This record gives sequence, C-alpha cells and structure tokens, in this order.
Amino acid sequence: MLNYFNPNNTLLIINKLKKFVLALFIIVLLLGLIEALVLSPEDYKQGDSVRIMYVHVPSAWISLGIFSLISILSFGILIFKNKNFSIVAKSLAPSGLLFNIIALVTGSLWGIPTWGTWWAWDARITSMLLLVIFYLMFILSWRITDDNDKAIKISSYIAIIGLINIPIVKFSVDWWSTLHQPASVNLLKDTTIHSSMLLPLGIMTAAFALFSLLIFLMKYNTELLKIKNKGLNRL
Repeated sequence: MLNYFNPNNTLLIINKLKKFVLALFIIVLLLGLIEALVLSPEDYKQGDSVRIMYVHVPSAWISLGIFSLISILSFGILIFKNKNFSIVAKSLAPSGLLFNIIALVTGSLWGIPTWGTWWAWDARITSMLLLVIFYLMFILSWRITDDNDKAIKISSYIAIIGLINIPIVKFSVDWWSTLHQPASVNLLKDTTIHSSMLLPLGIMTAAFALFSLLIFLMKYNTELLKIKNKGLNRL
C-alpha cells in the first residue's frame, strides 16, 4: 500500500510560508510591471504590443516547467509507490493549467497585431493547446473515481504520456515551418533579446513563479487538511 506522511508539521510550515511568498510576490510583481510597462522600450517593429511578451513568455515557461515536474513526480509515484509525490503533483496542476491558458490567451492577443489573426493551427500553438488537454485530463482523473489509488495511477500515466508533448512544444519552431518566432532566450546559445527587455522578462518570470508557488501551497494545504480530516474520522 502507498502511505502518506503525518501532515501536522507540514501544515504549520505552509501557513507561515504562504504569507512570506505572498508578500514577496507582490513586491516582485510591482517591480516587474514597472519595468515591463514603463521602463522597457517599444519594439521597433511591434511597438507597444511587444509588452504582451512579459506575460505570454513567462506563462508558457512556467506551464511547461510545471507539467515536466508533474511527469517526473509521476515516474516516482509508479516506481517508489510514494503518495507524497502524488499530493505534490496534484497540487501543482491547477497553477500549471492556469498559466497554460494565460499563455494561449496572450498569444492570441499578440497574434492579432503580429500575424493578423488571433489563431492559427501553428505547430507551437497546437501543441500548447494539447498541453491544456493533458492538464485537464490529469485534473479530471482525480474526479472520475472515488478510489484514490486508482486515481493516482490514472493521473500518473496521463502525465507520463503527456511528457512526450513537452519537447514538441519546445522544438516545434525548429522542426517545422511555423508562424511562431524561434526562442530569443537560450541557455546554450547567445540570447538575441536586448538586455532592456530581458530584465523585465526575468522579473516577470520570477513574479509568476512566486504566484504559481503560492497557488501550489494553498492547494497542497487543502490536500493535507483532507488527509488529516480522514485520519480524524477513522478515530
């Protein structure tokens, strides 16, 4: 059988951590908005519409990162039979889905002035839409059965299968001819984005990462309370 750990000490830590993360998120977000909306320059081609990038790109990065983490945890769930991994994965999914949807919406808004259309069945856009479907299937898998062990297995398999889509999202602009521009920020190559835009992009990414952490902590707190209440009901 898969076993949980005692949630009591963790709940105390989470309640303190949530306040700290919320305060830090507000500070970083305000700094990011000032940099993105006021201090960063217009693009010489796209004008002010380029500022959508400061929401669109971090949202896409975070949604991809979260699903990748969920998939890795799912491997751990199936191999090590650790329910703690399943709680973490389940708690990560809502923020990942939220940022995935934000990435699609802001991408559509950015596509209107850039491409002349709000939607195209471009490889990058289509694979991001597919990622939303995997997120939804993962979340719904917890609701279609009352058998918790079965839900853990189903959600884990969904996440592992969905991991195949992550490199497709990442490299779609390199593998196929797409409307979407290639990556401007590269860890292994020269970054083509100017530092005046890279700074606000980095700050907004940090702000969104903190917000996703805050959502995770609230969801994780809820899941631990459910476990605690179940334990009390058995007494």
